[in-house]
Amino acid sequence: MNIPAQTDVLVIGGGLAGLSAAWHAAQKGCQVTLIMRVHEPSETNSYRAQGGIIYRSPGEDPEDLVADIITVGAGRTYPDAARQLSIEGPKLVKSILIDELKIPFDPAPDSPGEPHLTREAGHARPRIAHYKDQTGLAIERAFFERVCNLPNVTLLTNATAVDLLTGSHHSLDASDIYRPVTCYGAYVLDQEAKIVTPLLAHETILASGGLGAVFLHTTNPAGARGDGFAMAYRAGARLINMQYVQFHPTALYAPDGCFLISETVRGEGGKLVDRHGKEFMQRFHPDGSLAPRDIAARAIYQIMLESGEPCAYLDITHKPADYLRQRFPGIYAVCMEHGVDMTKQPIPVVPAAHYSCGGVAVDSEGRTNIDRLRAAGEVACTGLHGANRLASTSLLECLVWGTRAGLAAAERIRSGGTAVFPQIAAWRYEREPADPALIAQDWLIIQQTMWNYVGLIRSSRRLDRAWRLLSELDLEIARFYSRCEVSDSIVGLRNGILTAQLILDQARCCPESHGCHFRVD
Repeated sequence: MNIPAQTDVLVIGGGLAGLSAAWHAAQKGCQVTLIMRVHEPSETNSYRAQGGIIYRSPGEDPEDLVADIITVGAGRTYPDAARQLSIEGPKLVKSILIDELKIPFDPAPDSPGEPHLTREAGHARPRIAHYKDQTGLAIERAFFERVCNLPNVTLLTNATAVDLLTGSHHSLDASDIYRPVTCYGAYVLDQEAKIVTPLLAHETILASGGLGAVFLHTTNPAGARGDGFAMAYRAGARLINMQYVQFHPTALYAPDGCFLISETVRGEGGKLVDRHGKEFMQRFHPDGSLAPRDIAARAIYQIMLESGEPCAYLDITHKPADYLRQRFPGIYAVCMEHGVDMTKQPIPVVPAAHYSCGGVAVDSEGRTNIDRLRAAGEVACTGLHGANRLASTSLLECLVWGTRAGLAAAERIRSGGTAVFPQIAAWRYEREPADPALIAQDWLIIQQTMWNYVGLIRSSRRLDRAWRLLSELDLEIARFYSRCEVSDSIVGLRNGILTAQLILDQARCCPESHGCHFRVD
């Protein structure tokens, strides 16, 4: 791998937020380097997004969507962010995804040229455009191919961002005590060569995705281990709302891990039932099975506790079999692999960690409190989601703030805002081999601790127990990291323990229940 020494814009992450940022910065003439720690975009959360992306209902006022976002966000949403998404988002879906990339959204049967719109939990009306149950896959593939073909974009795969490169401004005035931290790029690990190289950048955009892998049960890929959150924190970035981790109510209950059962199954008429086939959601919310995710997840958890059963069920067998196979081909195929025919029997489901509503605090253009560092997508926190994310806002958030971050970074560079790079220290290599058994065991402790004590239902006693366990483990991992040969797995473990502690610390500081942060005490 030939890692360049310098670039105009460094984008860390190949999901929709990173691709949007890279594309718009490149369109403005910047040299862009996009790095991914995996080889294919299939390992991103964007790729795995099934349900859809918010578009617009005919004649809908943008304030209608704003109201739904704020309601689901448990009153913790930043209204300006919700308004920005509501106004700009549908326009970008039309101009970029429909007109430019020709995403083959499922067509509306009665409106030629328009996508079919479905309704999901928390939405007052149908406004979700979709491609079967593989919306993220369709968008990610088309966007990835387009970005990779741009001549001024360099794609580096199997490249792990280890740490952000930072320093302070040097003022000519000795009396000036305000010297903000500046980001100058990142140390990047070539996984195959095991070489760490500094990659200098005039603007860095963090779009590294989520953190679900720090929990035992998650819908996220294994690489969603909180890399961006941890790197930003170590560099001095401000992180907010980390206690708000959303648990998706419906993941396939299977021995080999969690597979997301899209919210659109409920949006298309699926009902949550117990093992006797009896609906139970009306006990918990007037919207029944279309209740917001945090409420539905806790309701399923409660039913499991009451019944002693290991799961609840999602029943959509009243729909025609051919319709289900066509509308949900991916879900149908995975369920059949596990011996469940969703056309004939209810799907066994359990809650699983799904999405971080908090993250690196950013403004409307993705700026952080660190100069020349921006963030977009799940790793960032605009305040949009408040204490609980509204369904199908995630892809739209990536599109809106990825676009804004890319354009703002390019404009700063074009207007003469380039950095004077400092001298960067060479990487100090350690040669002790990392024991994979220790890494696996440490991850298991992190995941079980977070699931049992910092999961769906929290209390002071549980959070204090988690703090003691993770504090001790953190010291062990720090010693482990300081001696070991650098690798993606050891970098990920270091980031995972820090991300878990960031969630835990903010959960301990929030004694009240809001949205997906639910405390029994």
